[in-house]
Amino acid sequence: MTPATSGARADIAILGGGLAGGLIALALRRADPALAVVLVEAGEMLGGNHRWSWFESDLSREGVALLAPFRKIQWPAGYDVHFPEHSRLLGSTYVSLSSADFDAALRRELAQSTIYTGRTVASVDARGATLEGGERIDARCVIDARGFILSDAFEGGWQVFMGRHLRTDAPHDVDRPIVMDAKVAQHDAFRFVYTLPLAADELFVEDTYYQDNPVLDRAALSSRIDHYCEAMGWHGEPIAFETGVLPVITGGDLARYQRDVRVPGVAMAGARAMIGHPLTSYTLPFAAETALLVAKNRDLPSEQMAALLENHARRVWQRTGFYRMLGTMLFGAARPEERYRIFSRFYRLSPGLIERFYAARSTTRDKLRVLTGKPPVPIPHALRALASHRPPLAPPEGTADNG
Repeated sequence: MTPATSGARADIAILGGGLAGGLIALALRRADPALAVVLVEAGEMLGGNHRWSWFESDLSREGVALLAPFRKIQWPAGYDVHFPEHSRLLGSTYVSLSSADFDAALRRELAQSTIYTGRTVASVDARGATLEGGERIDARCVIDARGFILSDAFEGGWQVFMGRHLRTDAPHDVDRPIVMDAKVAQHDAFRFVYTLPLAADELFVEDTYYQDNPVLDRAALSSRIDHYCEAMGWHGEPIAFETGVLPVITGGDLARYQRDVRVPGVAMAGARAMIGHPLTSYTLPFAAETALLVAKNRDLPSEQMAALLENHARRVWQRTGFYRMLGTMLFGAARPEERYRIFSRFYRLSPGLIERFYAARSTTRDKLRVLTGKPPVPIPHALRALASHRPPLAPPEGTADNG
């Protein structure tokens, strides 16, 4: 093992420059510019290769201020959803942020000495981190935001997707997002296509599946995007691609997960801490909330910050139990090709209820409204699903990505 060599000293070291880690670094910079912060990212670009979207109402006033430095695309005209039974325009303002714009803003806003990209963490402890190659970063407080660790402490299904950024040969005339087009063939999963008009001649088209296994067949999904674009009359050249295999958590033991992955005295944030929406995989409102919490408590030593964020993760887990229950019914009560009916019914409800659902802020009245009325799945099937367990979220070797 290479011996550690002296390197940076920081008040706070953040490991992982994705959404959670990057927003924490920005929140700390804005709260106290004199604070010495180091942000370590294994990739060359902060934020990786992602696009994050949210409703304007998802963020608090402080969250909106935190996101202000980023170049974003907004659609105040609302968004569309399509199902075999109905289509609907919802008037909520929708917002999207690309990882390229995330990276650019952080490099502009953070101190030059803050960002370490292309650096992999070899080991971490409550007093700092050692990078591959032996460089040591010492810190009063260490926050690990390097992403979710697959664990059989949880059960559920999978959200699998492929996105294509396309430059069209001619203006496409799409003036607002299509957040969910479920009129497409279902392919043994709840499938929908998600489209964002990024410019007059640019589209982001994503093919998404809620499925029982973590298989991502690149060739099949790419072909289906081809067919979808052809059917919509969109022709052009791909600019970039994005793929993902995300867990959809329907149950499990958060305390066991925390015990299994905890490094004493090291705080965890983002997906690594299980802070997110278990059903939709929305993360941005949660990441902003966590970043503001860390900034408010920036003077804590590492052990106390670790306890603060573990408690925060437990609170998020408690308040998202309703969505895990719905996920259980989605996967367990409906045949894969019929799962879309659950969302078809959901999207007939009020726009405010839908927004609060995605932000994981559903009221008691919202929850009752979601569960009452004509059920989209047979009641006996729903009861059996709630009484059963989904498979643990530890995929067999080699199944996560075909291609």
